[in-house]
Amino acid sequence: MPTSSFPSPSVWRGPSPLVLASTSPTRRMLLESAGLVVEARAPGVDERAVEADCTGQDPKSSPEGLALRLAEAKASAVAQTCPDRVVVGADQVLDADGRVFHKPTSLEEARAQIGELAGRTHALHSAVAIVQGVRVESFVETARLTLRPLDPDAIAAYVALAGADRVRASVGGYQLEGLGIHLFDRVEGDHSTILGLPLLPLLARLRASGLLTF
Repeated sequence: MPTSSFPSPSVWRGPSPLVLASTSPTRRMLLESAGLVVEARAPGVDERAVEADCTGQDPKSSPEGLALRLAEAKASAVAQTCPDRVVVGADQVLDADGRVFHKPTSLEEARAQIGELAGRTHALHSAVAIVQGVRVESFVETARLTLRPLDPDAIAAYVALAGADRVRASVGGYQLEGLGIHLFDRVEGDHSTILGLPLLPLLARLRASGLLTF
């Protein structure tokens, strides 16, 4: 597909749209808002199997390493189906003093996760893997977030107002870009990293590969 056929305004110079190995609407929105042309594909990776394999003394057994391994697995899985395309995979791990949180499966679990994080600082490790042919480049960025002390009534009120879909959509039971902002005392880190796709370092790498117009 020639670059000239892409919607305007676009800064993307690749011959075909960038392939995002994720169905996250937030990640796609971040890329498209930055003027990239994006095609999203589901990676079909068993995340818990990757996590189970990420053990022992391997440096990728850390929460940061797990995020990297998940991003690489997703990018590589999609790249196998389109080896001539530029593929970006991403994943995010919530790390509370070394403990990895997963998305809550129920409102009760969401309330429990928020209660466990209340009054504490946790880390969000957002990893990205870029596959271009046989070349794989990956990196991880970290944001640190501190929830204010919350009593059970405040947590219950947030969960009820946010709704089941939102609190089950993100690890920790919150979405900072919505009502979840009320849960926090302090946020340290780039906003796109918190949303799950560190945009500035990703764009820098794509630019260095000649894939952006400026």
